[in-house]
Amino acid sequence: MKIPVPIPLISTAIYHLYKIWCKTLKYEEVGRERLDELWDAGTPMVTCLWHDELFPLMHARRQLEIIAVVSQSSDGEILAQVLEKLGLLTSRGSSSRGGVKALLRVAKTMRTSKHLGCITVDGPRGPRHEAKEGAIFIAHRSNAKIVPIRIAMENSYIFQKAWDKFQIPLPFSKVKIIFGEPYDLEEGKLSDEYLEKERQRLEDKLKALL
Repeated sequence: MKIPVPIPLISTAIYHLYKIWCKTLKYEEVGRERLDELWDAGTPMVTCLWHDELFPLMHARRQLEIIAVVSQSSDGEILAQVLEKLGLLTSRGSSSRGGVKALLRVAKTMRTSKHLGCITVDGPRGPRHEAKEGAIFIAHRSNAKIVPIRIAMENSYIFQKAWDKFQIPLPFSKVKIIFGEPYDLEEGKLSDEYLEKERQRLEDKLKALL
């Protein structure tokens, strides 16, 4: 009989492995200065990236206080526990379960405690590299700037069978984090047309960074 390993034990092991793994990586950051200036000024922001490029990012957060949207799946529970051990807040929800509540929770936290929002805009199920509307909803509700982020990994293992082709940088490889220029949403109500226009705008900006 196979005895399942409790999720807290799995998340603890992943947390310690992640810390060790990331310390071997050689980070380069491009455009980080503008984000730090806005953070110091107390400007609300939502950082947006693709799901497959998430792995190296949190090691570079430094002074930033972050709340991240994480799915309600069992894998999401492990990720949420790892992120919380790294000092982040999490808001659980996805397009299929609890999504609107999760987004509202992020927007409220950003307004009341000045956390920076973080969302993988094509998660949790894809399609790969097609932005969804969640980041637009959060930014509109919290009057926040959007910051597109791309991460280039010099050498990485790619999970080819995963929907997102998730990447893990190999130890001692180079990781380049590119922070796009923060920008404001256009004024307007959250109509379907507005959301689609801003969603496409974000997708185009992400694709243009690499």
